Amino acid sequence: MEDSITNVENLTQTILDTINQIFSSLFSSLDNSMYGTLDKLAFVDNSILNDTFFEKIFGTNASNGLLLIANSLLVAFALYYCFKLLYANFISIQLESPYQFVFKLIIFGISINCSYFICKNLIEINSLISSSIRAIGENIFNTPISFSSFIQSLNSVISVEENSFNLFSFDGLLKSFISISLFNLLFSYALRYVMLKVLILLTPFSILTLVNHSTSWFFKTWFKCLFSLLILQSFVSIVLLIIFSFQLNFDDIFSKLLCVGSIYALIRANSYVQHLFGGITTDVSSNLSMMKAIFK
Repeated sequence: MEDSITNVENLTQTILDTINQIFSSLFSSLDNSMYGTLDKLAFVDNSILNDTFFEKIFGTNASNGLLLIANSLLVAFALYYCFKLLYANFISIQLESPYQFVFKLIIFGISINCSYFICKNLIEINSLISSSIRAIGENIFNTPISFSSFIQSLNSVISVEENSFNLFSFDGLLKSFISISLFNLLFSYALRYVMLKVLILLTPFSILTLVNHSTSWFFKTWFKCLFSLLILQSFVSIVLLIIFSFQLNFDDIFSKLLCVGSIYALIRANSYVQHLFGGITTDVSSNLSMMKAIFK
């Protein structure tokens, strides 16, 4: 009987050790792979535009790519105004004067063909703002303000060594939550990166909609979405700056809870920016909930 109990205990311990080893290896692998990737996805600069295929899709001049379609639609808008102007004379409705329309057509036509330059400088300015915030923190705390440094700091507070890691301990549960949350952040910033590229490609068409009053709402929506996605990295830089001001200690429960709060603040950053400025959300859990509601 005692031998049977001992065998069961040994088997249970072996299973627990195996589970701990698997999760320890998994979490270590996730941490190592996320060091540079999160920084690259979160802090976007002009490198997002340095893609040969992206430039070809966007258009290098007015005669190719999406710029060609946008210029063709610009001509279509002009023809639409001409027909509407002729029709307005018969039914006596008021339209903007031809001089105003031609002026808008010229200004927005130039803006459409310079949209790549406009996007490039907008991204550069936004990158400079977020970089300046992180540079201030680096000078104060003598450490880079980045996700790489943050994850290293987390690992120093919550141990994940294979020999000592225990999934069923308080540290193990915290580490599980943090690793899963960082994985969620990875997907969220990857979605943001893709959506930024999509919105940049829509730039010529969004400027085009300003030619007509009835379509100008599209530009406002587009700009709000683009602005919220760009300003997010400055907001995240400020959150990281606050996080690095905390004095984290391995033996302090308060420090470990601050780590959890910090991760949650980074996850919810996009939602906070959306509430402040509008735009779209890149929160993976919110998008999954929305998809469930659609297909329900």
